[in-house]
Amino acid sequence: MADITQLILDDHEWFRRRFAELDDLRAEGADPSALRAVWRPLADLLDVHAEAEERIFYPQLLRKGENDPEEETLDAIGDHNDIRDGVREADRNPVGSPGWWTGVDHAREANDEHMGEEENEGLPDFRLNAPSGLRDALGRQFTEFKERHPGGQGIEITDKDPEEYVESIEREIHPPSDFSGDVSLGIGGLRGR
Repeated sequence: MADITQLILDDHEWFRRRFAELDDLRAEGADPSALRAVWRPLADLLDVHAEAEERIFYPQLLRKGENDPEEETLDAIGDHNDIRDGVREADRNPVGSPGWWTGVDHAREANDEHMGEEENEGLPDFRLNAPSGLRDALGRQFTEFKERHPGGQGIEITDKDPEEYVESIEREIHPPSDFSGDVSLGIGGLRGR
């Protein structure tokens, strides 16, 4: 079983190949059924991959990363939202129509930006700072998540507020203390009585 960083890179390569296939089909003027055969699995995995990263990888990057993991995560969640928006835009239009291609192009542009940042920032940071056993365990979770949700089944695919996402994970990492700083036991001062 590969560690999570390798599995993420494998998905990235798969995404690149599917977008290249769409380029070829576009150049050939392929019919909608050929486009759909490439697009639907691609769109579905873009959604599942983003959700898996948000549930499994980014919480651990925030725990283990040392090269501004908060900023890396904020960027990633924003990119995931942009990818989802492109997928939804394409899905609102007939396959092969100008509006569909606009959505596909938006998803691709956002995904290309995301993959580049993740491959140059988040993934190296995690490889350098997370032990291999953790990366392997997360790889198993990542694989199991994808297997449980083929085609996006059973997950709610929605945009997330990047700042709220990071704040919620940071609250899990560093829960607020019940200690208020007042050690008086609530009986007040005795001086001057």
